[in-house]
Amino acid sequence: MSRNDLRAAVLPVLMGLFLLPAALCAQGSPGPQPAPLPPPIVAPQDTPYPGTISLLADFTDTAHRVVQVHETIPVSGKELTLLYPQWIPGNHSPTGPIRAMAGLEITAHGQRVAWTRDRVNVYALHVPIPAGATQLEVAFQYLAAAKPSDGRISFDHNFIDLSWNTVALYPAGHFSRQIQFSPAVRLPSGWSYATALTETGRDGDTVHFADVPFNTLVDSPLYAGVNYKQFDLSPSSSNRVFLDIFADTPAELAMTPAELVLHRNLARQAELLFDSHHYHQYHFLFSLSDTIGGEGLEHHQSSEDGTTGNYLTDWAAGVRGRDLLAHEYTHSWNGKFRRPYDLWTPNFNVPMQDDLLWVYEGLTQYYGYVLTARAGMRTPLETRDLMAGIAANYEASPGRDWRPLVDTTNQPTMSQRVPVSWVSWQRGEDYYQESLLIWLSVDTRIRDMSQGAKSLDDFARLFYSMDNGSFVTRTYTFDDIVAALNQVQPYDWAGFLRARVYELHPQVPEEGFTQGGYKVVYNDTESDWMKHGAPGRGGANYGTSIGFSFDKDNKLTNVWWNSPAFKGGMAPDMTLVSINGEAFSDARLRAALLGAEHGQAPLSFVVKRGDQVSTVAVAYHGGLRIPHLERVADTPDRLDAILAARK
Repeated sequence: MSRNDLRAAVLPVLMGLFLLPAALCAQGSPGPQPAPLPPPIVAPQDTPYPGTISLLADFTDTAHRVVQVHETIPVSGKELTLLYPQWIPGNHSPTGPIRAMAGLEITAHGQRVAWTRDRVNVYALHVPIPAGATQLEVAFQYLAAAKPSDGRISFDHNFIDLSWNTVALYPAGHFSRQIQFSPAVRLPSGWSYATALTETGRDGDTVHFADVPFNTLVDSPLYAGVNYKQFDLSPSSSNRVFLDIFADTPAELAMTPAELVLHRNLARQAELLFDSHHYHQYHFLFSLSDTIGGEGLEHHQSSEDGTTGNYLTDWAAGVRGRDLLAHEYTHSWNGKFRRPYDLWTPNFNVPMQDDLLWVYEGLTQYYGYVLTARAGMRTPLETRDLMAGIAANYEASPGRDWRPLVDTTNQPTMSQRVPVSWVSWQRGEDYYQESLLIWLSVDTRIRDMSQGAKSLDDFARLFYSMDNGSFVTRTYTFDDIVAALNQVQPYDWAGFLRARVYELHPQVPEEGFTQGGYKVVYNDTESDWMKHGAPGRGGANYGTSIGFSFDKDNKLTNVWWNSPAFKGGMAPDMTLVSINGEAFSDARLRAALLGAEHGQAPLSFVVKRGDQVSTVAVAYHGGLRIPHLERVADTPDRLDAILAARK
């Protein structure tokens, strides 16, 4: 047979072999099939877990920033599924730091028990229960961040911020409120602590606390450290409020009498606003540190708060962040006592739904600003300037052209608090600041329609004053918000809110300013308070003018989309090397921006990105464009009335 004859005979056979699988598939033969899912983890039921789980967190290993954890868990039956908390209240996202859990060892009768991680849900561990076992001994380590690139530093040689969700496993199948824990901590010798939990006794350096349901335990963080001082802010004997400060040095604990009055004013103004409280005692757990990362996390009877070490020693430098305490305190009413119905979950591994964060966080942001002003912790001018800055940022940020505000409530789950590169276009968690403007619009509209007889304060008292003294959560819906607003002042609140929150609304919601007697203006003049920055922090924000911000190392941290800097070719992560032929500095940039107002030549920058150095020309002649609120003559001054202290 010739080669051609052989090819003619064999080729059809080979082609048939190649085509056979395709033909079979075309005739319905099965291709690859997905692996079967593991059995679902038992859903939480509102039934008690039998027995009490003991938990000891030992954080005496300050050198390694390692917490040793031991639990004793009563058990029965053949298998138990243990969960590590995943959906953390206040984070609004599945951020439980399971990556920091290590060294897990489970024993029964002194023998090691082989656990298995769920193949789909990595936060779930399946544990077989040996015959006759009545309890499991569980031990593991929580490895707190050892360096800033690992995450927020929460543990060092003289301080720890203990969030109980990071050091606890709990059984699946029950509401968290139906699982009892007996918690304890082992402190380094000489340390003090503060928490909303109740101490029941001590065994050397080990502190024992009263038994609590797991949801209350997770909601009751503990601060401990070397340098500690407590200040009593209580408005009355029936409303006990404490400021528990931990600092890097004893000197940073010093509070002047005037500063103490301002902090006491905050507790008093909140009492006047809400006409209630929903805690036995309230503790501001406050770290002042240049080592420990900043924090702001709400809890029902306390809050985790953290800022720089100079908070008290350089009071004038902290204007921008001074609403932290008021914001977290407001959450005791809005977010903890009254909570959006889909943000309440039966345990910490059921996903949260965040679409009402514009109320949970947005209204809290509004009253954080208002209470800070009413307490005297910011002046009305400082507050107005900061509000103007919020509006000005949105005027410079075109992301609202394509993305409605409500969709930003998904951002905690989408990015899990990791910053996005083009925040002015992508949008970040705008439900905080933009919602502040919306709630200001609501407040001034109520005042306008009622000729000053009613305000948003009436809504706050109506909505949050029920069940005074109780901290059992009550949920709400969008319709509940609308109904309460209508009870205060009839109006189409549903349409008003839907247009600004749920629909595209490119126009910046500045009605609150105009209804409040003000308008946003821009000029080259800094208010005196703006000139007093935090020493050593460096960096500056020129987002409303040339369109970028930079850090202390002159690296661009943000470039506004379609801004002059953007159009010139600048991008985040570039480093500013020079401006107009001189080494870059903030002072030289300011001088160049002011000079460019009177010329036509573009600004010339040398920038560096990695090993690449380039020259960028930016055509901008608009000056500093510092935003302020300017009083509009012959209009009611409702904004300053909102910010004035209540008597």
